[in-house]
Amino acid sequence: KLFFTDYGNAAKVERCDMDGMNRTWIVDSKIEQPMALALDLINKYVYWVDIYLDSVEVVDYQGRKRHTVIKGRQIRHLRGLAVFENYLYTTNSDNLSILRINRYNGTDVQSLARLDNAKEIRVYQKRTQTAVRSHACEVDPSGMPGGCSHICLLSSNYKARTCRCRTGFILGSDGRSCK
Repeated sequence: KLFFTDYGNAAKVERCDMDGMNRTWIVDSKIEQPMALALDLINKYVYWVDIYLDSVEVVDYQGRKRHTVIKGRQIRHLRGLAVFENYLYTTNSDNLSILRINRYNGTDVQSLARLDNAKEIRVYQKRTQTAVRSHACEVDPSGMPGGCSHICLLSSNYKARTCRCRTGFILGSDGRSCK
C-alpha cells in the first residue's frame, strides 16, 4: 500500500495500492494541513503531523483507533516524521532541531540535535524493514521486473501487478510491453 496526505480542497490522509487503484480515505474529518506521515509497519498504524492544528495523530490502516499523540506549541513547525520502537522522530523547522517524542503518551519530548535546513527524517535499521517474500514484480529470466518492459507496480496484493510505461511510451495490447 501507498499512504499519503492531501490538504487541497478537503484535507485527508489516504491509501491506495501501489498502482494507484483502490484509493481510500482513512482520515477526512478534524484535519486541516496534514504534512509529514510515518508508518508503523509492524502494528499497522499511520502517524501524521497537522501543521495547522499543531498536532501529531495516529490511526490504524483502516482509519480506526484515532487519537492524538501530542498537541500544542511545543511541537509547532514540525516537518519530517519517522517511527522507531517507542518513539516518533521529527524535524522542527523553527529551531532547526531533531525531536524525539514518546509515541504512546506524547511525553518525554527531547531535542536530540540541531541541523540546518532539515526537512525530512528517516530511520534506517534492519528491524524496521519487513521481510520480503516473492512477489509479482520480481525480475523474470529475461531481466524484466514482473515481465514488464518498463515499470512494474504491485497491485492489490503481492501476487498481482500492473505494468506501466515511462513518459512518452504507450502500453501495448499485451499489458507488458511499452511502445
